[in-house]
Parts: sequence; structure tokens; C-alpha cells
Amino acid sequence: MSEQPHARPRHVVVLAHPDPKSFNASVVKSYCDTVSECGQDVVVRDLYAMGFDPVLKDEERPRVSGIVLSADVQAEIDTIRGADIYTLVYPIWFAMPPAIMKGYIDRVLGAGVTAREIQDRTSEGVLHGRHMLNISSSGTREAWLDEQGQVESLRSLTSHYLLNAFGMKSSEHLHLGGVVEGFSKRFVDQALYEVYERARKVCAMLAAERHAASAPLSVANGS
Repeated sequence: MSEQPHARPRHVVVLAHPDPKSFNASVVKSYCDTVSECGQDVVVRDLYAMGFDPVLKDEERPRVSGIVLSADVQAEIDTIRGADIYTLVYPIWFAMPPAIMKGYIDRVLGAGVTAREIQDRTSEGVLHGRHMLNISSSGTREAWLDEQGQVESLRSLTSHYLLNAFGMKSSEHLHLGGVVEGFSKRFVDQALYEVYERARKVCAMLAAERHAASAPLSVANGS
């Protein structure tokens, strides 16, 4: 049975930071406020606040014989299923996203997707046919990360591998570097403005998609 689209474009925002007053939490608030201002729906999944268990269980591993999803995973999939875009917000720790975010991808976003489906690009998971936006932050500047090859590797993973592995429509990455203790209000305002601009861009894209999808129906009805 095909999913029925929500009345308005729907964003699922996944936050992976243990501090509710963190810069990343401010990013989520700015993104969500902008989405709401644009008249679209947003659902936030704060992984640390939820106490999300990132450890993949043996019975959840994709295999030919099938999988058995744990109750918490099935409940989470039911909550987030059908979003137009999944926005992941996280810091870079030791060159990688927090383990809890990787666990969310393993257990929820990639639930049931087998290696063969990834190779053949035939997966039908929750990300199939959807958009993804990664918003990451780091204490070091992006120029320094570029020298280490870090930014390119992150973009390769989030904007190329996951795009193809899960059959998504698009996957983009916004990185905000230089996030350290004692940063100025001007720095924060500038960074959050970048988030605001990207969120508005995403909302415009989703609105245009909805309009284009409804156009054939309108013509068929003679309107």
C-alpha cells in the first residue's frame, strides 16, 4: 500500500547532542522556527533526550531470512515515516558524528535495507524517494578540516553514499565550523542566519514539489 502524503510538507529533524543548551540545539530551533514560518510541519527527534539506544541488535540485522524490528525501532519508524525531508543535526567529534547518530542510521533510517538492495539501489526504507540535509558543526574551522580531507569525506558519505544506498531524491550538507566556547553573538547570529537561509531554500523546494505533483491532477479535473 502506498503512503498517503501529509497535507503539508513534513520535516523530521534528528538532533544528536547531549546538551539541551548547545549550539546544535540552537540550530534545530532556528531550522524549526523557519519551517513553521513557511507554513510547513516539523517533528523533532532529540536522541539524547529520548534516551535512544544506538546498539543494533542481532535480530535487526538485514538478512535474506528477514529481520525482527525491536519495539522501539518500529515505534520510531511509525513516528517519522512519510516525511519529505530528514534533517540530521550533529557535531563532529574525532572526525565522526556522535555514535548515537550512527546508531540511529543503523537501527532506524536503514532498518531492513540489505547489502544487495544497496548495491542494486532497490531499497524501500523510510528514506527512499525522500530528501536529506545534514547540518554538522565543529570546533575547528572548515579550512582546517579541508586540509585533513574531513569535510570532503563527510560530504562523500552523507551526500553520495547515503543518497545512492537509500535511493533518496537528494542529500546535501551544511557545515558550520569554529564553534568553540566563548564565541561571540555575532558569530552565532551569522551561523544561524545560514541555517535560516538553508531552511527557507528547503521549504521552497518542497513547496514547489508539492505544486508540481498536484498540477496533473488539477489539469485532469479541468481546473
